[in-house]
Amino acid sequence: MNKRRVVITGLGCATPLGVSVDVFFDAACKGKSGVSNIESFDVSQYPVRFAGVIKDFDITQFVDHREGKRMDRFCQLAVASAIQAVKDSGVDFPNENLDRCASIYGTGIGGIQEIETQHIRLLNRGPRGVSPFTVPRLMANAASSTISMIHGLRGPNFCVVTACASASHAIGEAFYNILNDRSDIVITGGSEAAVSPVGLSSFCALRSLSTRNDDPQAASRPFDVARDGFVMAEGAAAVILEEYEHAKKRGAKIYAELLGYGATADAHHITAPSPDGDGAIRAIEIAIKQAGIPKEKFDYVNAHGTSTELNDIAEAMAIKKVFGEHAYKLSISSTKSLIGHSLGASGAIELVATCKMMEKSIIHPTINLDNVDPKCDPKLDFVPKVAKERKINYAASNSFGFGGHDACLVIGKV
Repeated sequence: MNKRRVVITGLGCATPLGVSVDVFFDAACKGKSGVSNIESFDVSQYPVRFAGVIKDFDITQFVDHREGKRMDRFCQLAVASAIQAVKDSGVDFPNENLDRCASIYGTGIGGIQEIETQHIRLLNRGPRGVSPFTVPRLMANAASSTISMIHGLRGPNFCVVTACASASHAIGEAFYNILNDRSDIVITGGSEAAVSPVGLSSFCALRSLSTRNDDPQAASRPFDVARDGFVMAEGAAAVILEEYEHAKKRGAKIYAELLGYGATADAHHITAPSPDGDGAIRAIEIAIKQAGIPKEKFDYVNAHGTSTELNDIAEAMAIKKVFGEHAYKLSISSTKSLIGHSLGASGAIELVATCKMMEKSIIHPTINLDNVDPKCDPKLDFVPKVAKERKINYAASNSFGFGGHDACLVIGKV
């Protein structure tokens, strides 16, 4: 039996830099920041008053008003990204075997805004004041299920919840789904909308966020010696994964081939990464081994690059450990420098960015990188501040999450 191959045939996104892949990628390559002051609720008493927020998002551009109202914002963003990706791919689901089409989506937190809204209603109006739509809106699997229902997909439909690695794990599990001949097409990705009173205050209490309120757009600065924490963000992205022969038969545009997926655990701490980067190292090694690509052929790594002290050091260490001397020939950049950290959606947004960089032969910069932390190694090419032209044949995208979740995706040019 010939080995099945998995390719990426459609992209979609909703980010602080735009609710369109082309708008997002153009802004990213120009080094624009999507971070701004929070205006959706009163943040005057918060130690952090900014985030990567999506402005002027309108779900009715994608579904009708009644259907959109039944979704929490995280689900709305997911649906918007998935509809874009399906359109981009050109797949015509009514003419597909829908039993062979799946929806696998990730989120770190799910419908937190709905939980907050209904808790207030409970306190103010009592139990009868709580909406009957509360559970369908707040459940983490609402995104994958809604996407499945919109497109009539009858194959596997499930949600992955692994903090900041959720989207990458969802994409990886979708990859296996096709490799194992359970599906021919999977809509996959991740979504998050946790920039809310409880969401923001919880991360403030952890003291994991940047407090650069006087200059929000300079706050997300991965690998910079002056970084002081990550920037919360909302967002979503979707990719259409498809079995290669199936995609080829229908004449689909192919962005890249998904070649490898690694998933490991630090087994170290609930919020801090393993200081020696062990889990990250093993995840990257597993993905590269499955891809079967010599390490010296890699051109680019999309770093998890959160702008936190421990993560950036551990990731730089992991990249050097895995690639050895070739690490200094790689280009490495962080999408989070541009839009902040969209938690469970980040891996999908970063894979979309990596696919576009591969397509256009240009690497978006790591903005706000004035002085590389000596512990992150200034000799590594973090593509500071300005985009870089470079042909990318093979790339890796890293995601690491609270709970010790590590994931790596490897893609290649077809």
